[in-house]
Amino acid sequence: MSADGQAGSHWFDDDAGPVVRPYAMTRGRTTHAAQHRLDLIAVVVAEPHVDDPEADDTLSPEHVDIVELCRDTPQSVAELAAELDLPVGVVRVLVGDLVDEEYVHVNRPVPPAELPDESILRDVINGLRAL
Repeated sequence: MSADGQAGSHWFDDDAGPVVRPYAMTRGRTTHAAQHRLDLIAVVVAEPHVDDPEADDTLSPEHVDIVELCRDTPQSVAELAAELDLPVGVVRVLVGDLVDEEYVHVNRPVPPAELPDESILRDVINGLRAL
């Protein structure tokens, strides 16, 4: 028990936040092999076959939280970081773990270089109007 009489409150300091540091959540890792695909707007989607991530003893509470947040609505990496109040680098490593274990998959937006040129779209519209 802590000085204020609450069991377990020694893991949280109201002024400083959680006592567990980000590098502890990632087991000291700062990158993940899949990190190059995990930019801020990459969308994380829970796999439909995942029933209960809490039953997996290898997952941390943060891993479970990510799967739960993405279960109902796909979330971007930035949204997950904001919702969990974790640094983006930590979320990238944790999401990479979940991708490896097939709890989630990541959808990346189409890069601007692969989008059709605006002039081509105008030509198509003008051609359709001419019909």
